[in-house]
Amino acid sequence: MQRKAYVPGVAALLAVLLAGCTGGSGDDDGTTDPKPGESATTPTAAQPGRYRTLPEPCAAVSHGTLDSLLPGIKQVTDEEQREKAYEGTATQTYDTDRKVGCRWKAQSTGATDHLLVDFERVVSYDNAVSDDDRATDIYLKRETAADLPEPVASSESSESSDASESPESSSSSGSSPDPSGSPSGDSGSGPSSSASGAEGGDESGSATPSDGSTPSALQPRTLDDLGDEAFLDDALSSSRQRTVTVVFRTSNVVVTIQYDEQPATTTDVPSSKDMQDRARKLAGQLAGTFDD
Repeated sequence: MQRKAYVPGVAALLAVLLAGCTGGSGDDDGTTDPKPGESATTPTAAQPGRYRTLPEPCAAVSHGTLDSLLPGIKQVTDEEQREKAYEGTATQTYDTDRKVGCRWKAQSTGATDHLLVDFERVVSYDNAVSDDDRATDIYLKRETAADLPEPVASSESSESSDASESPESSSSSGSSPDPSGSPSGDSGSGPSSSASGAEGGDESGSATPSDGSTPSALQPRTLDDLGDEAFLDDALSSSRQRTVTVVFRTSNVVVTIQYDEQPATTTDVPSSKDMQDRARKLAGQLAGTFDD
């Protein structure tokens, strides 16, 4: 009789223990009941980037654009070799869904030109950080590494301030305006204008100086009309090789263009304006392919 009384007691104890375990597991499911007057909220995952694929890099630049950037291609007499030069060489990559690139090279009678186009699709593996934000971080690191100089006032701004001066202030300064609207006594613009005229530069005075330095209007800088954010770098080596780099971000893709030219002789200096114009034109074309 005592043994029969003991068994039900054990069963009751086991039932209590099982109920406790079941209740404990329910508390660990990561959800909490809202307090009175509050509603339950679920964390929202960061948005994925706009782009899930990348362009084929060696097909991203047209033959006409390559002719402009690499004049030596048109000078290749062998048709097979010329076509091979147009095709370019894919850069080594271990994940074509995330990073691809292509290189071209052409030698002309006056210089050797190189072009690199690189696409990087950024994916954030942090649910709290979107792909676009992660791509922004990568872009900003590259812009910081470029060490861009502080922006300088453009010649247009200077001319506008000169034009806004009252007649009394202009006459009191002892300088009279020339036909271009700039005071002839302006020590900052006089030598620059005459030098650019002697070298066949444009009206803005942005021709490359004879010493190879980059004019102030063409100094490395951020660009406002390309992608979501962009910058341009321009460097001249001691051997007179000029390298123009354009980097821009569009959503979760970071695009890099590196364009350099090495003259055949050290007495020649590649034109900063011409190279920047070509690189920026290519960058605009590549940005347009992402908008399609």
